[in-house]
Amino acid sequence: MAVALPPSLSDTIVALSTPPGAGAIALVRLSGPAAIHLTDEVFAGKHLRDQPSHTLHVGTVRDGERIIDEVVVSLFRGPHSYTREDVVEISTHGSDYIVQELLGLLVRRGARLAEAGEFTKRAFLHGAFDLAQAEAVADLIAADSALSHQVAMRQMRGGFSQELKDLRGRLVQFAALLELELDFGEEDVEFADRTGLVRLLEEVQTLVRRLLRSFELGNVIKHGVTTVIAGRPNAGKSTLLNALLNEERAIVSAIAGTTRDLIEDEVSLDGIRFRFVDTAGLRDTTDVVESMGVERTLKRVQQAALVIYLFDITTTTPTGLQAEIDALQLPAGIPLLAVGNKLDVASDTEQAAYDERPNTVLIAASRGDGLDELREALLTRVRGEGLDRTGSSTIVTNVRHARSLEQAALHLEAVVQGLATGAGTELLAADLRHALATLGQITGEISSDDLLTSIFTQFCIGK
Repeated sequence: MAVALPPSLSDTIVALSTPPGAGAIALVRLSGPAAIHLTDEVFAGKHLRDQPSHTLHVGTVRDGERIIDEVVVSLFRGPHSYTREDVVEISTHGSDYIVQELLGLLVRRGARLAEAGEFTKRAFLHGAFDLAQAEAVADLIAADSALSHQVAMRQMRGGFSQELKDLRGRLVQFAALLELELDFGEEDVEFADRTGLVRLLEEVQTLVRRLLRSFELGNVIKHGVTTVIAGRPNAGKSTLLNALLNEERAIVSAIAGTTRDLIEDEVSLDGIRFRFVDTAGLRDTTDVVESMGVERTLKRVQQAALVIYLFDITTTTPTGLQAEIDALQLPAGIPLLAVGNKLDVASDTEQAAYDERPNTVLIAASRGDGLDELREALLTRVRGEGLDRTGSSTIVTNVRHARSLEQAALHLEAVVQGLATGAGTELLAADLRHALATLGQITGEISSDDLLTSIFTQFCIGK
């Protein structure tokens, strides 16, 4: 359903939709009621007003008699366009000078420079898609791994929205019956089956909890996992970093304390970005520079999303390992994976000491032994309850969505408690109304100008 447009959104807007800077091609996009007319005024070629939608036209852009560039114009007539308005896209040579000349010419003819995200905002306001799908457009543009692309694509195509729509639809039926009871309050009748409402609330709460649990994984997919490799000197941290990156990124030496500063690099494991951080060895030292490195290590460990604690299984006992891990004083919630190195030179007894220890992987970083098991262990720690690799499960990646789901969960629990204690229809209806409202904020069925401004100003200008 289309939303009435504010006057500013009835303007014809223009922006560069490709990245700024010199390149082979630049694309300038117009959208609005005068998009075709304004382009016709500066385009020497076919009269665009007479051409059908979804066609391409070659010609020149002129400022009076001066030719600015030879271009290809793409014509999309509303409502069959991205914004549901008339849209024209002008492909020029990718010169900053040409782009600025073209933008200036179109603005002088009556177009207005678009605000950040204004094209997508217009698409939302015209009913092309809901708010959750609109936000997924930005996620798709920012996707830098196969998994983040998969999740954003599913959301943009309406997977998450449909799940919420079905959920709200079932709640709305009961909410309507409760409201009907309020209309007949003096007659003391019940239209809503309380037993059925309890069953429905249990199902809805289960779904909301699953979506909330998925946010931890969704946040990882969207932003990556900062993984700090910590441990004592000569445990093999730099060797492990090089092995995980499959390149000689860090200097490896038998001399203790070689790594003085943090060394970072990224690698994708099964579609999830891990940013590995090699750190200075943890020990007491009188070396001023090395001491600074140890301080930085301890600080970075506190900020990590995941910690690999690397130890030498030939010199570290299980009791000593636990003491070293305890000394890190990790904040609650930061997962740690203990990784025993130098498996290739360890005795059977030294290996056996760690066979039953949970969250422990044994490797030989210098030879690559056990690295596949380590990678799988890292993914398991990050995925938590698991990831449906077919892409059929909804994964929440947006902080705003998660916060709305949390609020909805609180209101749903209030309804459950109200039913259990025999609360009046007024209270039940009010809590159910609040739950529906918070769920509606996710898809934009209930939204404010401030919310829309906050969301769309995070987009790039030409989108």
